[in-house]
Amino acid sequence: VQLQASGGGLVQAGDSLRLSCAASGRTFSSLAVAWFRQGPGKERKFVASISLSGSSTYYTDSVKGRFTISRDNAKNTAHLQMNNLKPEDTAVYYCAARPRFGSGSSSDYQYWGQGTLVTVSS
Repeated sequence: VQLQASGGGLVQAGDSLRLSCAASGRTFSSLAVAWFRQGPGKERKFVASISLSGSSTYYTDSVKGRFTISRDNAKNTAHLQMNNLKPEDTAVYYCAARPRFGSGSSSDYQYWGQGTLVTVSS
């Protein structure tokens, strides 16, 4: 399956961005989707994930209440709505997918998009 992440950009603290992850090559509804991010000089870290049907979601503590992950299986697309962005959210954001929901470990994800850069200025 091929994943294409988009929607990054340069924003100010407090602004919002919506990232998109478009999938092709495999039935999208058979995959759980997650977003990871990698800040400058840092390791890639889990941000959020959503189950195959979209009924379950999970977030890392630092984004709870600010970010929302969603998916539209009819459009083969997942989104990450990011509100009240902070400078520490600055990173390259990657979407990833795997057949099962429930992992926050990047090594468990077989499919990856190319990443989209989010820069939040103070």
